Amino acid sequence: MIDLVLLAADKNIESGVKSAFRRPEAMGCSLFDFRSFVHPHHDPGCYGRSALFLSPFALEYGHALVIFDRDGCGSEKTRLDIELDVESSLSARWGDRAKCIVVDPEIENWVWTDSPHLPAVLGWRREVSLRAWVQSANYWPDSDIKPRRPKEALEHVLREMQRPRSSAIYAELGKRMSLTRCADPAFVKLRETLRSWFPSAGL
Repeated sequence: MIDLVLLAADKNIESGVKSAFRRPEAMGCSLFDFRSFVHPHHDPGCYGRSALFLSPFALEYGHALVIFDRDGCGSEKTRLDIELDVESSLSARWGDRAKCIVVDPEIENWVWTDSPHLPAVLGWRREVSLRAWVQSANYWPDSDIKPRRPKEALEHVLREMQRPRSSAIYAELGKRMSLTRCADPAFVKLRETLRSWFPSAGL
């Protein structure tokens, strides 16, 4: 039996999360094996059809994770209510072996940490700091810990650096950035879920 099946809304989410999964010590869990899929209908598909998509895997995998953005999934509900909807639908086949992670508003919210690796991964080559530049572009109010429009802020930086947005960037971020500094509630849930399913011998 394979430990985990991941259903992601798009390649960017899949690539970043897979890189993080390959760093179990940084996540505070033990090593686990997994397989990942991207839902063909992206965020709305993960929200409304993940139970159907994952049903055939229930006897082959120990656990299931569904990860998608709140923006784009088609629901006006809160992040927690959307997660509950999906987990309720999954429980018929998976019981308590499946969890849903909804990133509010979108996966780019996990990108904007104070990691020193972020500018290098994004190819930032300006004398002004990355945060100061994003703030000057009106994406990041001084009083906020993250940009209010994280995806647009990231795309603006990449345009400035003349780099296309690609899943390779998310994979590199998942490989290099701290997995303990991100305080986004969805990421904290992901980290705690992995720790409960695959506890580290050191904990």
